[in-house]
Amino acid sequence: MNPLPEIAGLLIEHYGERLRDAPALAHDALTATLDNGVILELRFAGAEEYSLRWQHDGRVFAIDTAPLHPELATFPNHLHAPDGGLGSDPLTQPGRAPWDNVRALVELVLDDPLLERQVER
Repeated sequence: MNPLPEIAGLLIEHYGERLRDAPALAHDALTATLDNGVILELRFAGAEEYSLRWQHDGRVFAIDTAPLHPELATFPNHLHAPDGGLGSDPLTQPGRAPWDNVRALVELVLDDPLLERQVER
């Protein structure tokens, strides 16, 4: 089951006052813009397979679960930084409910969209 329609509703319910517009659903993605300028793009193939991207001030970050980096402590999930760096994922957990992972991301990027304070890379 595609969790994106439910996530769109939960974003409105929990963060409606922080959204610039209603979340937009496409076939395989949900996009939402927060009031601090963060643009989210969320994709879920399942609770263990996802890509969570956000952009702020022209810088793009992503967390995904493509099993490509077994050297990282959080394998298979990992964080892509705007400078091309790759690191362990400090926020999400494969298998956790998709909304819980999205909520962790939204809480972080509302406060620190460029991960300057809260995430060691």
